Amino acid sequence: MRLGLVVNPVAGMGGRVGLKGTDGKVEAARDRGATPRAPDRAAEAMAAFAERLPDATVLAGPGRMGAEAATAAGFEPEIVGDVDPERTRAPATTTAADTRAIVSAFADRGVDLVLFVGGDGTAVDVAVALDDAGDAAAPADADETTAPADADETTAPADAAEATETTEIPMLGVPAGVKVYSSVFAVTPREAGRIAATFERVEDREINDIDEDAYREGAVETELRAVRPVPVADGVQASKQLGGGSVEGLVEGVLADLRPGTAYVFGPGSTIGAIEDALDIDGSPLGVDVWRAPDSFERPPSTDKPPQGELLVRDGSASEIRAATIDGSYDRSFGDPIDGPFDSPTESDSDDVGSDPTPTPGDETDVVVVVSPIGGQGFLFGRGNQQIAPEVIRAAELAVVGSRRKLDGVGVLRVDTDDAELDEDLRGWRKVRVGRVEHRLLPVE
Repeated sequence: MRLGLVVNPVAGMGGRVGLKGTDGKVEAARDRGATPRAPDRAAEAMAAFAERLPDATVLAGPGRMGAEAATAAGFEPEIVGDVDPERTRAPATTTAADTRAIVSAFADRGVDLVLFVGGDGTAVDVAVALDDAGDAAAPADADETTAPADADETTAPADAAEATETTEIPMLGVPAGVKVYSSVFAVTPREAGRIAATFERVEDREINDIDEDAYREGAVETELRAVRPVPVADGVQASKQLGGGSVEGLVEGVLADLRPGTAYVFGPGSTIGAIEDALDIDGSPLGVDVWRAPDSFERPPSTDKPPQGELLVRDGSASEIRAATIDGSYDRSFGDPIDGPFDSPTESDSDDVGSDPTPTPGDETDVVVVVSPIGGQGFLFGRGNQQIAPEVIRAAELAVVGSRRKLDGVGVLRVDTDDAELDEDLRGWRKVRVGRVEHRLLPVE
């Protein structure tokens, strides 16, 4: 197995600080206190890869563009590219041109897979470089040297020609960017490492990118940029689906459950936007807002006469959201997921579905995080809402909402918070509000 590893060391830096992307905004992200996340996610992916193929040949970009993660996993990588390693370290000054040059070199030397770490913008750079290189691709002598001698047929990819059935080099993404709309990414870094080491076939997948300036203004304008072969596996995400279904009843249910004096952290998306509209909140369609309910209001509230609360943060960064919710306060808990197992997700006409995953009334927190899964992917955290930091999630009650149509298209919910312990705590069966009183049970993986 010959793996080409390239890391965009600045990918995802704009997420926690509310920039909705890092393209052209690296300095602004640093000014807001952003720190790199891609190198750590690269190391996590390579550790999982090394567990399965410790004898693989690894080609990598210099420094934090790949070599450091490969070395930390126990490999002695062949370093590719003319980038000064110091340019890859904080504050990194690497460019899209650096990424493309490294990937072109991978194609010239022949690799079985390009594993990249970044977001949709990095995916475009990798795809363009492979297209421009003409996929000179698979090693000319691709034989048993493309996999470790002790690897059996169930764990190691076949040689490049057999694995792809074409001369095109496949690519696989380790999710590290703010925008991860494309279907070329694994769902987590560890899944990326596992898939890279074990895939046996590929299929063409779309690479989409969005206009970040329009995205910052609240509009999602996606553009199909390329189609490339990607390893086939359960752990590769689908493209983000846009659109949903009727959410009027859902909105009424959320309003009916509002608690006086409670701070609500509203995530991005059209479903949450409908809730904010009903509350007369001038929120950010694609950002994260914090709204505090008034200390008293007429019960039950309605869309005709919503409570007049206070918008504390609009389109906030992680630090702003924390300051408005948990700084200087007390111990809270978001409650455990519902204990399974259940044969399948079910619906109920009341709130009495299994045990309630939120705290009992005596344990209610005064911070509630309200999120809706991404259509087609099922992510609650880690895709487009990195501003909701792990410490806020831990300290808050979690309310998940979504239309039936959206949930029918996802099947399972996923989390990727950059905090492995929190991800594990969030896993299990979770109630999702789908109507005024109706809920559906879905597993969080």
